[in-house]
Amino acid sequence: MAEPKQTYDPATIEPKWQQFWQQHQVFAAKNPGDPGFDPNQPKFYALDMFPYPSAAGLHVGHPEGYTATDIVSRWKRAKGCNVLHPMGWDAFGLPAEQYAIQTNTHPAQTTAQNIATFKRQLQRLGFSYDWNRELSTADPKYFRWTQWIWKQLHARGLAYESNAPVWWCEALGTVLANDEVINGKSERGDHPCERRPLRQWVLKITDFAERLLADLDGLDWSESLKTMQREWIGKSEGAEIDFDVHGRIGMKIRVFTTRPDTLFGASFMVLSPEHPLIDKITTAAQREAVTAYQRTAAAKSELERTDLAKDKTGVFTGAYAQNPLFPANDPRGRIPVWIADYVIVTYGTGAIMAVPAGDERDFAFARKFALPVPGIFAPSTGDTAKDAAIAAGELCCTDDVPFGPQNSNGSLSIAGLGMHEAKRKVIDWLVQHRRGEAKVTYKLRDWLFSRQRYWGEPFPVLHTQDGVELVPDAQLPVELPFMADFKPGGTPESPLIRAKDWVATKDDRGRPAQREINTMPGAAGSSWYFLRFCDPHNTSEFCSKAASDYWLPVDLYVGGTEHAVGHLLYSRFWTKVLHDQGLVRCREPFHKLYNQGMIQAFAYEDSRGAIVPKQDTREQGDDVMHAVTGEKLKPIVTKMSKRYGNVVNPDDVVSEYGADSLRLYEMYMGPLADTKPWNPKDVPGVFRFLQRSWRLCVPESHEQGPIHAHLQQDRPNDPELEKALHRTIHKVDGDIERLAFNTAIAAMMIFVNEATKAIDRLSRSQLLRYAQLMQPFAPHLAEELWERLGGEGLLAKAHWPSVDAALLVDDQVEVVVQVLGKVRGRVMVANGAANDVVLAAARAAVASHIEGKTVVKEIVVPGKLVNFVVR
Repeated sequence: MAEPKQTYDPATIEPKWQQFWQQHQVFAAKNPGDPGFDPNQPKFYALDMFPYPSAAGLHVGHPEGYTATDIVSRWKRAKGCNVLHPMGWDAFGLPAEQYAIQTNTHPAQTTAQNIATFKRQLQRLGFSYDWNRELSTADPKYFRWTQWIWKQLHARGLAYESNAPVWWCEALGTVLANDEVINGKSERGDHPCERRPLRQWVLKITDFAERLLADLDGLDWSESLKTMQREWIGKSEGAEIDFDVHGRIGMKIRVFTTRPDTLFGASFMVLSPEHPLIDKITTAAQREAVTAYQRTAAAKSELERTDLAKDKTGVFTGAYAQNPLFPANDPRGRIPVWIADYVIVTYGTGAIMAVPAGDERDFAFARKFALPVPGIFAPSTGDTAKDAAIAAGELCCTDDVPFGPQNSNGSLSIAGLGMHEAKRKVIDWLVQHRRGEAKVTYKLRDWLFSRQRYWGEPFPVLHTQDGVELVPDAQLPVELPFMADFKPGGTPESPLIRAKDWVATKDDRGRPAQREINTMPGAAGSSWYFLRFCDPHNTSEFCSKAASDYWLPVDLYVGGTEHAVGHLLYSRFWTKVLHDQGLVRCREPFHKLYNQGMIQAFAYEDSRGAIVPKQDTREQGDDVMHAVTGEKLKPIVTKMSKRYGNVVNPDDVVSEYGADSLRLYEMYMGPLADTKPWNPKDVPGVFRFLQRSWRLCVPESHEQGPIHAHLQQDRPNDPELEKALHRTIHKVDGDIERLAFNTAIAAMMIFVNEATKAIDRLSRSQLLRYAQLMQPFAPHLAEELWERLGGEGLLAKAHWPSVDAALLVDDQVEVVVQVLGKVRGRVMVANGAANDVVLAAARAAVASHIEGKTVVKEIVVPGKLVNFVVR
């Protein structure tokens, strides 16, 4: 009977090492005070944006970022760091509840099932998580502290109740935050939304706007991500100015403008459709038109309303206001008041002074509704016709050009001044005459922190006859009641209102009270989970200061750009609040943030541009055809979707090629930040590379032993292989530091090629170090090779191999030889050879090209080229 071959078998190797790592808690991080904790050991905190555990489980896009942090975590351990690399579950919120409703199953049950699926899939990929620190935001032991932190926000006056207009989604039965609504529809489910006034808990994140803006400068984030945060915060510097309303004694409309210098050109005003003064100033003749316009505006998203390209709409209120720069008897000062949806009530004061000569939107609005456009500028660009048109108000000008002579009222003149000097002068006049003041505003709005849903953290709030009371700390957590029917009732009220025995309670003095029926948003638990990972089993505080001081900030945070605004801003906000209370030392939670690109997949579209589901396609040679019509389909790359039938389950890849192949392929596809298409035809190539790595160590037959005979004892290292190995170590080391995993893998492939050609000269020492290089990328195979080669201890605990800098330098270098700039030959010379030695070798190489000619100049670029100039 033939001896069975020792083939590379991931199905045997990978479960073996996964079980060993988990059983021996190999990746458990040590906190200050733990047995064996070394205070001199540098720390490294690597964190993934923890997943919402959906019923669909992982697809191959999820492990991309997880693999990246795992490579860095394993590498940092090998470099001597105490590494914290945890994983948990963002388990509360709309997605979990929607799925529970669809399946008619309680969300606690579906969430537990989904977590089990996700955990099984992640453990099958060999990630070096410290599973002892696993947490779920829906666990009462966790959300007890979410409620406690909310109480600290309330105590500081940062949590308040409001009846402001909010986004209401009828289909989801809840209020949504601004960043959860896109073009008037819910981000999740694409359901229509409308603005409604509802009682909400709101967090005063705007108090931290300037700090959230300024502290971005010290973070190792991409400039594009910082820009997204800066634009969302939206700092503007200018002035607030009061306009008296004609015929209404004492009534003023206050506007904010970044261009107070253009006040002389304000020829009308525009209020947001939600502005509180509209009902008071609208005339009877305009009432019907104004009310109809307000209803239309309420159904639009901010993006729709502020789109510069959209057609301008608006309605005159019938009221007039007075430009404060002009006396009441000056007709230039009496300006009409309109409403228009391009003005947003929550930005500035919800009212603007319109200067059509200096603002493109105002100019378009004035042109459409035949409103005056007084010229205020006196440009001198050299284009006479253009200058004249701007001066006359026939063209809009947003550049910094001098103001014209019409910018004067007797006590103030800015004629001839530029923008900055004119701004200062106008603001000084407004302050002196008590008509306005300098002002800084932000586009950032306070955080709507209520949801009219069941599956979320209950607020630790009681409504009593004396107002709001907070549940004492000793009674936390406030847990959800079990409800068989937890579906929204179709009204802007939480389904918790139906849990009458839970809602009706007593306060700590025994008086009747009603529990808060709104729940916290999904972002509540994710705003501080990075803190709890530092000290997840602490029952007396959310995180000990010793633990947070040691671990924070997070050294590497990896996730998608979809969280560039909401989650990151909220986490930074909560961290600053806790810092101000002396509860954490760090001011920022995430020092380095990296956004991985999306992994897409192939799909096929027909001649109409419609994507054809996979079940309706068939292969015909190299082409893909429509199974029904026979039409040849066009391959495209798009996001993975069940609808397209192009979702790739990592379980399938692992079953066929192993987890190491999946990890390696995802990192080899291209730069981590790039969007890349999943190509199943490329995975076997990575698998073959792992097979060749296996063959460097393991003979085909069991009779030959667990490793090749020449590796069973120590032998001298082959100099050429040693040099190649040191260069590979150096390359991989630097590439991991830069998160350039694809080029690190390419370097290891090159080494395997060279080692395979010289396998009989390969030493055990060299293969052990190669296994150390592979360990962050393909940990199961590397650990198996290490064990077979007799490596000391566990590979996951071994130190990173060192590099001899001398072996990174070539003994000889190739020098290109040119004659009159054309390449005529090449020579090998000793590295660092003197110029006369290099020139002698170069002359010999191109003797036939310079024979009989006069060399008038010799140009030597050391180690690179020689050029002979001849005649």
